[in-house]
Amino acid sequence: MSSADFLAQEKIWFDKPRYDAAERRFYERVTGSPQATPNVGANSILQDIARARENIQKSLAGNAAAGPSNGGEQGELISRISSLELENQSLYKVVDDLRAALSKLECRVCVLEKSPAAASPARPPAAPHTNGTAMQQKISAPIPEDEDEDDDDLDLFGSDEDDEAEKLKEQRLKEYAEKKSKKPALIAKSSILLDVKPWDDETDMARLEECVRSVQADGLLWGTSKLVAVGYGIKKLQIACVVEDDKVGTDLLEEEITKFEDFVQSVDVAAFNKI
Repeated sequence: MSSADFLAQEKIWFDKPRYDAAERRFYERVTGSPQATPNVGANSILQDIARARENIQKSLAGNAAAGPSNGGEQGELISRISSLELENQSLYKVVDDLRAALSKLECRVCVLEKSPAAASPARPPAAPHTNGTAMQQKISAPIPEDEDEDDDDLDLFGSDEDDEAEKLKEQRLKEYAEKKSKKPALIAKSSILLDVKPWDDETDMARLEECVRSVQADGLLWGTSKLVAVGYGIKKLQIACVVEDDKVGTDLLEEEITKFEDFVQSVDVAAFNKI
């Protein structure tokens, strides 16, 4: 028989817990004291029980500590409510007093409105003047209210003041009109730049300028001039002038300058500006 077959038929290892228990009992008999075997399940239950007891004790201790504070808060709340009730009662009393005083005042106002003659003292009648002259009696007599009003409306000096104001106004208007008439009127003027072209390069430009400047008119003032090259040796005269718009125009200048046919071919307006 092989070792494998022997081990296959052996059953001792399958009953190991039973043999372990028998061995433990044997050693207990020999030593006379049972061995303490830890019981994991029992220990866990005991730990849970101890933990639950501890929690219960803590909760009881907390409730016992919180009891006095809750009682103090309730007492404070009750005291505040009672104080508010007292304050409310005092306010009710003040409001009642104010209503009573207001009703008394209304009664007094009604009485005063119903009897206005009693409130204002009556004026004593004026004693008649028996002594003195007629003029003194007339002066001492009371003046009626209608006459006072007429005197107030009567203006003894108003007419004279109005006349003086009208005269002063007319005088000032007259002075303003005279001053405005003496002021010189604004004269409209213009600045004109003319281009005067000769016939050819042999034209005497100095003589041409003399001819142009010889044109004279009321409101015409000649200015500076210069010669500007045109081409092929020909130069044109560029001359400036200032004219009064109401007296001199560009048409008049062109007409007068072109009369010098021996020197002038044409006249053009190069620039025209209002002054």
